[in-house]
Amino acid sequence: MNKDAVILIPSYNPEENIMQDFLQELGKKFKNIVIVNDGSDKIYDNFFKNLSNNYIVLRHYKNLGKGRALKTGINYILNEFPNFKVIVTADCDGQHSIKDIESCYRSALNNLDSLVLGTRNFNDENVPFKSKYGNKITRNMFKLFVGINITDTQTGLRAMSKDIATKLLDVSGERYEYETNVLITCKNEDIKIYEQEIATVYINGNELSHFNPVKDSIMIYKLFIKYILASISSFVVDIVLFTLILTCIKNITNAILISTILARIVSSLYNYLINSKLVFKKINKYSLFKYFFLVIIMMFVSGLTVDYLVELIKWNATLVKIIVDAIIFVINFIVQREFIFKK
Repeated sequence: MNKDAVILIPSYNPEENIMQDFLQELGKKFKNIVIVNDGSDKIYDNFFKNLSNNYIVLRHYKNLGKGRALKTGINYILNEFPNFKVIVTADCDGQHSIKDIESCYRSALNNLDSLVLGTRNFNDENVPFKSKYGNKITRNMFKLFVGINITDTQTGLRAMSKDIATKLLDVSGERYEYETNVLITCKNEDIKIYEQEIATVYINGNELSHFNPVKDSIMIYKLFIKYILASISSFVVDIVLFTLILTCIKNITNAILISTILARIVSSLYNYLINSKLVFKKINKYSLFKYFFLVIIMMFVSGLTVDYLVELIKWNATLVKIIVDAIIFVINFIVQREFIFKK
């Protein structure tokens, strides 16, 4: 029986028979099992009381969310199991096999500097529509906005060393967004992510899951809204100034390029302050210089491209600039994330 690992299981209004069978099998392989009753309804009191005879059961007085349950469990383990090597988090709905939990444990043991994710294959025919849809959307959002390509962003089967678990206690988020924030933190803190392939199991179309694909997706996607709003507000400032300046100097040679430069100087100062303070929340002594070097490059790319396209296709200059800068918007985000404000 394994004594180096602690299995952490958050639970809210579980299906008792499924969870009971799962724990019985799990207990044959792992000695240390911590369950967090995340404020389940009163009708589950006897169930969790009986579980406490064989396992460690922590309890939230009311439902605080999966993120808070995970942090409660991690904090308890760090205090009460000083000699453990790996924490494995698993769901209680029967979707994680004992074999896969063991695989993730061994992977974490061999990769103590990495967060191990048990990743499912969402191309399988038995994957419910909402799970397949939700994962693909989130996976693409992660690839574009966070810069990491993860097969399964919503997996609850994860394994980590003591050092990584300690860092994850500081991650914000109380509900499902916590698991998303963990992945973003790994990117920001240069924590490696190791993907361990696991079986794709769904019971009764995943009806036992408490993940709400609408409400919880909004909570997840709001992580990216700050950058979008900051960029849009900067974009508006830039477009308004560009249009006003161009209107005033439209008869001057290179009026489009001059208008682009003047408008971009003001909007870039505004955008730097917003991004450094509210979005990326990272400033180093070179970030300002790197940022304005990027601004200068993109400014000329924007101005020259708009100037060329206006002459070529004879469209309104403001409309052409909106299209060109929309493309530059995505490029700018990636460069800022990977080079300008990288920790």
